[in-house]
Amino acid sequence: MHTRFILIQTSHAGNVGAAARAMKVMGFTDLVLVAPRWSNVLRREETIQRASGALDVLNNARIVDTLDEALDGVSHLCATAMTPRDFGPPTFAPREHFSTLVAQQTSQPQQGVAFLFGSERFGMRNEDVYRCHACLSIPTDPKFGSLNLASAVQVLAYDWRQALGGFAVPLGEPALAAQPAQPALADAQQVAGMLSHWEQALTEIGFLDPATPKKLMPRLNQLFNRAGLSEEEIHILRGVAKHMVLAAAHKR
Repeated sequence: MHTRFILIQTSHAGNVGAAARAMKVMGFTDLVLVAPRWSNVLRREETIQRASGALDVLNNARIVDTLDEALDGVSHLCATAMTPRDFGPPTFAPREHFSTLVAQQTSQPQQGVAFLFGSERFGMRNEDVYRCHACLSIPTDPKFGSLNLASAVQVLAYDWRQALGGFAVPLGEPALAAQPAQPALADAQQVAGMLSHWEQALTEIGFLDPATPKKLMPRLNQLFNRAGLSEEEIHILRGVAKHMVLAAAHKR
């Protein structure tokens, strides 16, 4: 489904560059600017810097004078507005509406979708909203719902890409490499032998009183069972116990 992002009367050049970047990372490239503040906005230094490499989106972007000129090939329009209008298209959360659009795609495969974003200073004009099939409102904190223009583009681009199927998460080299074999777990007999060694060592250093052992050893048994000790770890723990015994004997 062809997708277009339309920025209407954008007043800050940096937002154009940041919007291009937001589009590119989600795999969208069709950007149209309607009557932006700067006629050379696509070539301004701030625009290029904020695009962070999305120069192909900027190079392919179009600047037009009216919204009509921006709508060629588009059959479904989505306005973006935080406040619903008393009159106009129904308001939806983006994901809710996107699921409906994707479901319609099988019957209307040639449908073009456009997302309209209003001026940073004035938002969406009523007359532009009224032309749309749906108004999208990003769910935000009711106490502070004002999103930067480029941030709003990023949120909608992400949700729309996810609705279209998303991108696979790339696996890094460590994840692709063969995983090392897991060490063999110690069996119950090995754990029991280690615990016996530790009981001796704890007695030697005075931590365990054989006359009143209470539940120290059963609790240690449970602790080591939860740990899932390997044979190598059993050897390490027995080495610790051995040196506790030797240290206790040296102090006598």
